[in-house]
Amino acid sequence: MRSPKFLKKGDTLRIVATARKVSAEELAPALDKLEEWGLQVVLGKNIFAQENQFAGSDQQRAEDLQEALDDENCAAIWCARGGYGTVRIIDALSWDKFIEKPKWIIGYSDVSVLHNSLQNLNFASLHAPMPLEFAKNTSESMALLPDALFGKAYQIKAATRPYNRLGRVEGEIIGGNLSMLYSCLGSPTAIDTSGKILFIEDLDEYLYHVDRMLNNLVRNGYFANIKALIVGTMSDMNDNSIPFGESAETIIARHAQNFDFPIAFGFPIGHSNNHFPLVFGEKVTLEVNSDASILNFNYGRKS
Repeated sequence: MRSPKFLKKGDTLRIVATARKVSAEELAPALDKLEEWGLQVVLGKNIFAQENQFAGSDQQRAEDLQEALDDENCAAIWCARGGYGTVRIIDALSWDKFIEKPKWIIGYSDVSVLHNSLQNLNFASLHAPMPLEFAKNTSESMALLPDALFGKAYQIKAATRPYNRLGRVEGEIIGGNLSMLYSCLGSPTAIDTSGKILFIEDLDEYLYHVDRMLNNLVRNGYFANIKALIVGTMSDMNDNSIPFGESAETIIARHAQNFDFPIAFGFPIGHSNNHFPLVFGEKVTLEVNSDASILNFNYGRKS
């Protein structure tokens, strides 16, 4: 995949709201942090607009994102927050000027629809905490965020988990939020996972729905030819009054049991306050051993 140029001090990034509404007070800590990192910030003109739960109308949100995609002086686009709404504007976007001068697109969860589009266009992107969350995230996870942005090599480590499957692979990571991957099936933003390391995470889903989503991903070939599976946080899962009988991890492990690839559970990536950055489309090394799972981002980066 093609990687946009890594950021440097003095670069300009745009913050836009593609989904749920956000306030100036909620963004203030992120603006302070980005200034501390030496970056210039331009806010979307409609970023504080409101229409029910959304950050303005679909047209307003699409306009802000399109302006950012077309901006030749912008080195990165950071989505202010998730929630729901990005999929409502995805088909209104033109990627022509972005392709001529690509930039990093940053976010996660609902923003996975943008990551999927970029994966299909063969561009790397950054799955990372959003500005709304800067004040809540741990110092450890925030310390790695500028490393990912500025192109420095870094490592993420996860403790061993019962359903891990050992192995070592090299390859590109793609994927995102499980619910978004599921919702994009059969559309132009469905992704081809063949030969890739697949990443999934999710929040606040019923366990039976996790099972239903994974059934559909497997039936659509998402596990058929992957190099490995990385599972991030599966946070705040729900159950019915009659228990489903499995955890999110055991559901995932069961769906993977007929395939032969390494699996790493429990990576601190996703919906938690200890959320580490993940570069989609960049070649990495993943090692899952009996002591830990280790993910190294070092291809083309500075040591």
